[in-house]
Amino acid sequence: MATHPIDLSTRVIDSGVVDERLNRVDGDLWELTDNVAIVESFSHCVAVNTGDGLVCFDASGTQSGAKVVEKLRTWSTDPISHLVYTHGHLDHVGGSGAFLADAHSRGTRRPTVVSHEAVLPRFERYTDMSDFNNLINRRQFGGIRADSGLGIGAGEIAPPAGAGGAGGVAASSGASGMAPFLPADALKPDTTFGESLSLRVGNHAVEMHHDRGETDDHLWAWFPEQKWIVTGDFIIWNFPNAGNPQKVQRYAAEWARALRRMVAMGPELLLPAHGLPIVGKARIAMVLGEIASALEALVSQVIHMMNDGATLDTIVHTVKVPEAVLAKPYLRPLYDEPEFVVRGIWRMYGGWWDGAASRLKPAPDAVLGAEIAALAGGADVLIARAKGVAEDGNMRLACHLADFAGWAAPDDPTVHARRAEIYELRRKQELSLMSKGIFRAAARESEAVVKRHQ
Repeated sequence: MATHPIDLSTRVIDSGVVDERLNRVDGDLWELTDNVAIVESFSHCVAVNTGDGLVCFDASGTQSGAKVVEKLRTWSTDPISHLVYTHGHLDHVGGSGAFLADAHSRGTRRPTVVSHEAVLPRFERYTDMSDFNNLINRRQFGGIRADSGLGIGAGEIAPPAGAGGAGGVAASSGASGMAPFLPADALKPDTTFGESLSLRVGNHAVEMHHDRGETDDHLWAWFPEQKWIVTGDFIIWNFPNAGNPQKVQRYAAEWARALRRMVAMGPELLLPAHGLPIVGKARIAMVLGEIASALEALVSQVIHMMNDGATLDTIVHTVKVPEAVLAKPYLRPLYDEPEFVVRGIWRMYGGWWDGAASRLKPAPDAVLGAEIAALAGGADVLIARAKGVAEDGNMRLACHLADFAGWAAPDDPTVHARRAEIYELRRKQELSLMSKGIFRAAARESEAVVKRHQ
């Protein structure tokens, strides 16, 4: 039997020792206090029984929504009056069709869907960029095994339906052969707001507040009478996802300010969309404050160096988060990582150009690779050097050299076999899921070249 999430979070926070998975996605339902339950999934669904129907926060993903609803129904058969999207990411909205199906099967009114107003434009972008989003999710979630021991649950590495990779691909549609990224049965919001929204549902007052953080459409909810706070992805029990290398802009400074706003409310029960709920005013304030401080330190250091005229290259290799901070159970860099957050801060305040003049209007990769290979004496010499550098432990440089060799010899199976080996070694040495996924994708690119010649 799994440990109750409140017991686990209390023990882990108070001791600093992680001896169980913290991001559990097995579909278990737990009652946390009277009239509050959580289904641990990807993402979680938080349910509050108001006496006049259930208010549910997040619908989980396309593949998990039906199981979430099934588990909720073991806890309460009351109608679901409201479904609140903390933000529009697919693992929070993709399962909403199951909530509609539940209402239809019971002959009750469909839930009123509540979100920030920017969720609707996000849905439009997901439709416009459907194949691209499928491709980047396949890459992001394709580099780590469920049994890796990183404290990340199996469902957390499986892309939503249509994303490919570890989770498989749903029934395909369209010329691309990929399923639509946003499922057709995903419910659009009925009620939206800009900065805040106050509701009274049954016996409960609930306030919705907008802040930018992981997304531009994020909300967090506050139950003032009970002092409960629903945080969505402002808390993920990993280092904040504020620098995802394949996704749109994140907002590190505003994320930190949102956490400070939450601390000021004095919450006594924190309900996240990933990871564990937390009980206790002082404990919650400590966790929120330390996450805010980590983000604030990165923002401050990057802006200071930008004002001093430093290039992105200098900043990326200078600004660090202390290891003691990264060892905190709720700040481990197992998903995103500080180096990527630094790049996100640069992009927020400095644009896309990194400060190197040659990269303002660069030569094509293939041309650059061919020239460097020619100078080295051939792509085979270059990839051999890459292998030696990797064996010496300098994986950053080894990957540069391997890419140059691969670009110079795009159809050479020997070069690409070695390139695949280098990137697979790099993947195994990384902690964050994002790095592992991208490096595994690079290995697969070269493995495909090798297979064509077998």
